[in-house]
Amino acid sequence: MNIALLIIFAFALIALFLGIRATHGKKMNVDEFAVGNKGFGTLFIFLLIAGEVYTTFTFLGGSGWAYSKGAAAFYVPAYICLAYVLSYWIAPKIWNYSKDHHIISQPEYFASNYKSPILGLVVSFLGAIALIPYIVIQLKGLGIIVSEASYGGISPIMASTIGAIIITIYVTISGIHGSAWTAVLKDIMILGVIVFLGIYIPYHYFGGVQPLFEAVEKIKPESLTLASSGLSISWFVSTIILNAFGFYLLPNSFSVLLSSKSAKALKKNAITLPLYTLLLLFAFFIGFAAIVEIPGLQGAEGDLSLLRLTIQTFDPWIVGVVGAAGLLTALVPASVMLMSASIGLMTGFYKLVKPKATDRQQLFASKIFVVAIILVAFIFTITGGDALAILNIMSYSLITQLVPALLCSFYKNRILNKIGAMAGILTGVGIVFYGAITSHKLIDFFPNIPHVINDISTGMIAVIINFAVAIVVSLATNHLVAEKKDDINTLVEVEA
Repeated sequence: MNIALLIIFAFALIALFLGIRATHGKKMNVDEFAVGNKGFGTLFIFLLIAGEVYTTFTFLGGSGWAYSKGAAAFYVPAYICLAYVLSYWIAPKIWNYSKDHHIISQPEYFASNYKSPILGLVVSFLGAIALIPYIVIQLKGLGIIVSEASYGGISPIMASTIGAIIITIYVTISGIHGSAWTAVLKDIMILGVIVFLGIYIPYHYFGGVQPLFEAVEKIKPESLTLASSGLSISWFVSTIILNAFGFYLLPNSFSVLLSSKSAKALKKNAITLPLYTLLLLFAFFIGFAAIVEIPGLQGAEGDLSLLRLTIQTFDPWIVGVVGAAGLLTALVPASVMLMSASIGLMTGFYKLVKPKATDRQQLFASKIFVVAIILVAFIFTITGGDALAILNIMSYSLITQLVPALLCSFYKNRILNKIGAMAGILTGVGIVFYGAITSHKLIDFFPNIPHVINDISTGMIAVIINFAVAIVVSLATNHLVAEKKDDINTLVEVEA
């Protein structure tokens, strides 16, 4: 066993220990498992939210897109910063309502707000479906990182398998507490590794950041500008807006919001986190450097650019540390995703089927869902071949179909009712799936449409149609919802 693989395994064991140890002194129930009994302060919220940014996508997808797609990769820090800005106003509204109504999951939020358990059921399955590609990103990325950083000492599938087992163990034991404590180690590692690589590699090979981009301009100038069609300006802007609204709608981010002990802690993070996001630029520097130093990577191989350049540049023990950091960027986010998806299914589906289930039964059901979800994600991990960034966009396109319903939930006199909201969500999800399966764009239906419109993200188009359908259906069914409310009020008066 080489030194790099030993270092990676050592950090895997440390992460497992921290994840299990996190429950020390706590009596685990559903609230503790899901949201830490709403007791996390500013620091833990910061680390958990940052964990949703610095995932394996940072190591692989971000640098990979800089390598393969060039300037298009900058959509990532742009949408994340915008998401934090929006969260200053949105996150406290979600937290306050959830605290007042004792809500611990995203499906519960929508079910309570729209007084529709069926809407909660739809949201729970949508959340799980949207997160599975994201969990696949983490497991697939973990396999790639460990295999590459260990110089082939372990296969990607074996590495993904071990990672999935570690995640499952400490999530079923500790819930969100395990994620919070491993996030401390992970953020220290990622901060040191990404900043070091992002500064050292440009200066080592080119003498600085400016000479790096000058070298890239000579070899591949098109990588420094957005394309005139495809990944164009309209794609760039629409994807930023779509993902910014979707960031906190991913069930894992939503769960982190609910775990905060105050709305003030969320506002503090909204102010500071955009600065932390700038660290992503260091990953992009490495991807651009790889264009010059390791040319020839094709398609999804671009995701290997950071690791290949690291292996070419450093001794094995440094590669092992980089691999260990990459391992942690998979374990922490995947654990939160797994936990939040399982809690979503428990509150949206299991509690609907068994409304009188005890806290112990709910906790057990949540752990069963953990195992089921990780198994599904693992199957896709070993059979799927999509590039990491495409999987990332797919997740956002699905979960952002909740945007109209979420924004309208903040207002007492809303324009959407539960039937309209559900119709809009299902329409948007249908469009996203259709686009993913057929790869059709607007130009396939309207041949003369200009590229500036055709390049708009499919997810954004789906949201627009979703909102229009939701409004129309709400207007058409408002009398039905009103009649049902009147019947309920009359029944209550008679019983009184």
